Amino acid sequence: MSEVVVPDAERRAVGKFLRRMLPILVLMLLINQMDRTNVGFVQDELRADVGVSATAYGLGAGLFFIGYALFEVPSNMYLERFGARVWLTRIMITWGAVIVAMCFIQNVTMFYALRFLLGVAEAGFFPGVLLYFTQWLPDSSRGRASAIFLGGSATAYIVTGPITGALLELHGLGGIAGWRWMFALEGVFSIVVGFVAGFFLVSRIQDARWLTQEEKDALGAAVARDEEARSRAPRVSRLKLLVHPQVALLTTVFFAMALTGYAITFWLPSLVEEIGGLSPFQVGLLSAVPWICAVIAMYTVSHFTDGAPDRRPYLAVALVLSATGTFLATLGSPWFGLAAITLAAVGGKCAATLFWPMAQSGLDLKIAAPGLAVVNSLGNLGGFVSPTLFGYLKDTTGSTNGGLYTLSAASLLAVCGVALIRRTRATAAPLPEAAPVPHRSTNSP
Repeated sequence: MSEVVVPDAERRAVGKFLRRMLPILVLMLLINQMDRTNVGFVQDELRADVGVSATAYGLGAGLFFIGYALFEVPSNMYLERFGARVWLTRIMITWGAVIVAMCFIQNVTMFYALRFLLGVAEAGFFPGVLLYFTQWLPDSSRGRASAIFLGGSATAYIVTGPITGALLELHGLGGIAGWRWMFALEGVFSIVVGFVAGFFLVSRIQDARWLTQEEKDALGAAVARDEEARSRAPRVSRLKLLVHPQVALLTTVFFAMALTGYAITFWLPSLVEEIGGLSPFQVGLLSAVPWICAVIAMYTVSHFTDGAPDRRPYLAVALVLSATGTFLATLGSPWFGLAAITLAAVGGKCAATLFWPMAQSGLDLKIAAPGLAVVNSLGNLGGFVSPTLFGYLKDTTGSTNGGLYTLSAASLLAVCGVALIRRTRATAAPLPEAAPVPHRSTNSP
């Protein structure tokens, strides 16, 4: 097959987009990930100052995902209507306002309401950016842009701890608790970046002043060709997809992965605090260690498995590592527990890296896009179940061990699901055609 020749004007236009748009989008994603998970560092403070028990904390942490799931599709529809410049900046400014409001939490009900509203405010940001890429970049260039953008998500796990820990050191300044300072300053920063993004983002190719007319025409034509090809693909009902065997298996595996990923995200700081004698900044630094190791492992694994004909064995090994780590975290000293959680984080991140390419190749082309949307939507509900379950078990048993055992068992069950997933794309079981459904992109824990 001959190599596709990309016109010089199109190549220049893509390069300009990557240099001008991606940095602000990556920064927005980094702040997005930080603001949704910073609550994990103030669990003890919320219990002491507001009366948020472990059960209430877990439920509040998980309510974010309910709001996010309910409003993700409507948010993407509004993005198409109003354009990325307006809608993505709206998303960021409103989630920043909710984060600022969290510094005024006085009771459990306010905590629940604001966590739910944070999910509503953030809904559609991640898939909205990926949708924005489809409006600006041809298929041949979108993979590179998505990889760079996803790097911001990986980086967020590393920087959230040190930054949040440093802000918690402001405790007592002006007679204000450190956790209130943390929410206020991170929220204000989100709002400021949101307004700045409004000056940088451009919704339509033809509105970009930094492209020549030749570059606009070449890039617009390439995007239009890809859009026409996608529009010819048949659409299927998500209701029918729910009972499709491969979609059900993938959803089950991803749900188990989400359980572990979000449990570690929201409960890691409290596990680190059990070491004792650490300042908030030191807790933040140590909380970054598992994610540093996980990101290194993630990129290493992706490098060695990109050409693998079958990713299932590698995914199974990653899930076993995750299960082993969460089980070992119930044994030994807190320092040993940190090492075990690091192993679980490595397994979880590597599993996420392996899962989506495998899922894409395991579904028939006719159902790939809507099928992956269903997997993402239902699987991410693990972000609600996991912290809620952890909080309940901690309040009823006085320990997080029950939650860690549950995560270990879920990962091992997911290994069984991986063994049943079809190896490569083949003709899927036929599905009755239905009315078109909105396109949604995938995300991972």
